[in-house]
Amino acid sequence: MALREADRAMATTMERPEIPPINPKRGGTAPWPVTFYRSAVGKKWVMAVTGIMVMGFVFFHAVGNLKVYLGAEDLNHYAEFLQQLLVPILPPTIALWIMRGGLLVAIVFHIHSAYGLTRMNHRANGSGYEQRRHYQAANAASRSMRWTGIVVGLFILFHLADLTFGTLNPDFVRDDVYRNLVASLSRPPVALIYIIANIGLGIHLFHGSWSMFQSLGLNNPRWNSWRKGFAIGFAGLVMVINVSFPIAVLTGVVSATNNPDCVTDGSVIVDCTQYENQEATP
Repeated sequence: MALREADRAMATTMERPEIPPINPKRGGTAPWPVTFYRSAVGKKWVMAVTGIMVMGFVFFHAVGNLKVYLGAEDLNHYAEFLQQLLVPILPPTIALWIMRGGLLVAIVFHIHSAYGLTRMNHRANGSGYEQRRHYQAANAASRSMRWTGIVVGLFILFHLADLTFGTLNPDFVRDDVYRNLVASLSRPPVALIYIIANIGLGIHLFHGSWSMFQSLGLNNPRWNSWRKGFAIGFAGLVMVINVSFPIAVLTGVVSATNNPDCVTDGSVIVDCTQYENQEATP
């Protein structure tokens, strides 16, 4: 009996290993938004809100680019409309660059919050006992979110260099969007990059559309079928529209040779903006 009491007393006095907190406190006081963002809930909210912003952009960007099927005049007029937003309140292209800046900030916070949540999960599972993730409870889209996110991020940089700044497009002509699009996607390797990247975007959008409701606390089981339907429909629509562009150019559905708005020299597009000069001619 005395031996058992001695063992019990020794067990209570033994030092237990200190487990680091999942989200350690930092020195000093910070404003409420910063404190909220440092928490897991805050990061999930930021991921959801910035995800909605990105989803809105990719949807309207895809729908707007459908004007390529109407010809060079319609697509180039659409691009000119974007450049003239809020004119004369703001100079041309300023509103467009403000929106691009806001989108860039949203993407940066989206990536940072995802990285922060991953670090929190590693700290939660890395204190002496590591629990393997139950992959049977997670679908392929959720397991590949990190990699599809990397693919989309690299594609954004390539897309900007190709069709916005023209550094990767040898036939780039400023303000001639139709010509630049056809000239770029006429190259099979570039078209393949666009197809693969937009498939990755579709997978990323599917899981993001599904999980954002849970991040915002809107995860009632009665809504699961609606959430799944929305995720499939939204991601599928954006992916099909975007993938259709390189396929249409490669198959000749969209080209300069069968478009009266473009001047060509053989298979080379010379110009797709001559309609502006025709309209100015009395």
